[in-house]
Amino acid sequence: MCGTLAFFACLDASAKSLARLGVDPLLSTFMRYAVSVALVSLFVNPLTTPGVARTNRLGLQTLRSLLLFGSTALNFLALRHLQLAETLSIQFATPLMVALLAGPLLGEWSSRWRLAAIAIGFLGVLVIVRPGIGPAQPAVLLSIGNMLCYAFYVLTTRKLAATDSTATTMFYSGLAGLALMSPLVPWIWTTPTVWVVWALLVGVGLFGTMGHWLLVLAHARAPANVLAPFIYTQLLWSVLLGYLIFGDVPNRWTLLGASIVVGSGLYLLAQERRERARLQR
Repeated sequence: MCGTLAFFACLDASAKSLARLGVDPLLSTFMRYAVSVALVSLFVNPLTTPGVARTNRLGLQTLRSLLLFGSTALNFLALRHLQLAETLSIQFATPLMVALLAGPLLGEWSSRWRLAAIAIGFLGVLVIVRPGIGPAQPAVLLSIGNMLCYAFYVLTTRKLAATDSTATTMFYSGLAGLALMSPLVPWIWTTPTVWVVWALLVGVGLFGTMGHWLLVLAHARAPANVLAPFIYTQLLWSVLLGYLIFGDVPNRWTLLGASIVVGSGLYLLAQERRERARLQR
């Protein structure tokens, strides 16, 4: 799980580096899916895994793939203007949004204490964003859009787990994004003239694929509630890479807001563990 979050931090750092080098974020998004689909198809395809393309919920698989594409594109666009730690701190509100939406969408209603923790967590997001005060409000809105897309992506993944196999879900993950981006390639493609840009373009796909592969391996070996707290180690990687590569130092508002969001998320995880232990007893 720690390896997963390290790869995801490298993915964000590569996307931000490409934006600094003048590469269109949409081209970075295309390469993210082109490389990912190519790598996944080597191991998960109808020949090596018969029946992998058979799904009971094609519409939901398509929606999930579109949500992942939206999350990636919005995140890459936001990274042009925001620090790695800022975008990630906002994305940490995803578990809070999932807990809030799980009631009306999945029938998993939250208690009053959980709702209070969610409200405090969103207060942390407001501390980071500081509506009307921060210098990059449009980019902040892109990052919030990324968080919302990813929250619905998580919810659709949970619904699909009841009907489709993990291999089938992985097979469909990048197809919608690749299908959407491919027609745009003639308008967004610029042939890189230096090897660093080529390496970073391949890197965004490689880091994303490796991260998701390790995530699947981690969930096959440990319960989700055990792995969830490690999600917050990505903030350490993002702060470190942001400082070493871009010279970014998170301001006090980002650190304060991130602390509030992380604290709320950890409280929700602790409450979930207590509830599961009570049900087991």
